[in-house]
Amino acid sequence: MPMRLSIACSSAVMGLLISSAASPLPALPPGARGWQQAALGGVRGITVGPIESVAHPTAGYGTAAGYAALREARAMGANWVALTPFGRVWDLSGSGVDLTFEAPVADNRRDVITTIRQAHGLGLKVMLVPHLWVETGGWRALINPADEAGWARWTQSYARFLLFWTEVAQQTGVEMLSLGVELRSWVSGPHAWRFSALAHQVRQRYSGLITYSANWDDLDRTVILGELDVLGVNAFFPLATKEGASFATLLAGGRRVAEELEAIAKRWRMPLLLTEMGYTTRRDPAVRPWEWPDHMSNVTVDQPDQANAYRALLAPLVDKPWCAGFFVWRTYADPNDVSQEAGWGFSPRGKLAELVVRDTFAAAWAVDATWLWGSWAGAQRARTPGVYGWEMAAPVAPPP
Repeated sequence: MPMRLSIACSSAVMGLLISSAASPLPALPPGARGWQQAALGGVRGITVGPIESVAHPTAGYGTAAGYAALREARAMGANWVALTPFGRVWDLSGSGVDLTFEAPVADNRRDVITTIRQAHGLGLKVMLVPHLWVETGGWRALINPADEAGWARWTQSYARFLLFWTEVAQQTGVEMLSLGVELRSWVSGPHAWRFSALAHQVRQRYSGLITYSANWDDLDRTVILGELDVLGVNAFFPLATKEGASFATLLAGGRRVAEELEAIAKRWRMPLLLTEMGYTTRRDPAVRPWEWPDHMSNVTVDQPDQANAYRALLAPLVDKPWCAGFFVWRTYADPNDVSQEAGWGFSPRGKLAELVVRDTFAAAWAVDATWLWGSWAGAQRARTPGVYGWEMAAPVAPPP
């Protein structure tokens, strides 16, 4: 067992009182089919990203525009949303986390709480994902404080950030909390015991389900997975090695991904969730999906290639009872704001990939507790991106 770490944080954060308990979810049975056995149903999720900017005062979490984004997610067939409040890190030296991102932290906390309550009011479950933004550039997975004293300071600062949002999750009855996002240098290295100790602190303060959002290529090297209820992976998997790949090649890549994830889920005897999944709207997005839209120029927008990448990754996974579901990366907390990313970005909204998402949400999955054919028989296939509400089509037939 890892050593227990005593983290001394400010009383303003560590001493926060939990004003209301989260609604308890069914305990997960052990094993890779645990989610299915607990009768929780598949996670049909969409990440709704924040908009914190003085240039957009009427958009973002806690606004009418943010509520409209939640309503659209629900109309698309989602039953979960992920919310991603950010903390700011200056560089990769791990000097600390500033809880203020754009809006003052008190305002952000208020707006996130409002959004959680709005989501619950719409019948959506919520995963809260405290996220890190590296101000000077670089990938958060490479944060390295270099020595023992630095790691101790970094752990203390990150604890302050995570426990702040843990209190919000508990207060508002958030159903799932991610302990972090793509923190490879921490959770797969010699200082992973510090993260495990922090997970224990979260467990003492939060009664919902706990996950962690590992990067797609380091899940099998992440040594803190035993602290979780649900394995989590940011699933930006390459599905082909060469441009111009056929759909059959992409689908073969999706099946390979499913086999790799199944081996990990069975090894840890735990259900697995795609905490993020998606591909950009460009030619061959499944070849190097980690290439971020903000760093591109002169890109050929290609909706069919994005949609085919979605299809190829998801089709093999929805047939697996150990796969708890997925969160689409991502839409934003204002459906009408197109300033957050370029036209070749990740959002599937109003694109062919939206049809894939809506059809996948409408289908019956292996992880669903029962086939519920009385309900699913009326499910309709989507035909027009951006038109929310099922259109006329033949009903889904039950399996033989």
